Parts: sequence; structure tokens; C-alpha cells
Amino acid sequence: MAKKKSKREYVWLECKDCKNRNYRTTVSVAEGTPKIELKKFCKSERKHTVHKIRRK
Repeated sequence: MAKKKSKREYVWLECKDCKNRNYRTTVSVAEGTPKIELKKFCKSERKHTVHKIRRK
């Protein structure tokens, strides 16, 4: 039995201030790439900052 191809892909969440890639998550790419901005904790800045999607 063949494995189904996933419509999700891994992306990194990159801090907008310090440009560190802190988090890895999956997103659905069935209708194109979503534009996601989340406020997450940045370890190097030691505060909550905006993180955007970046591909490796």
C-alpha cells in the first residue's frame, strides 16, 4: 500500500528583529503559501517579538 503525499511542509519561524530561526512548524500548502506572522518568544532578544515564515 502506497503512502499518501502530504500537503503540508515544514517551515521555520524567523524573528523579525534578530533574524534567528527559532521555531519549526508545518503549514498547509494546498492553496499556496500562507503569510503568517506570530508573536513568539525570542531567546536571544529575551522578549516576545514578531516571527515570520522562512524556508530553509
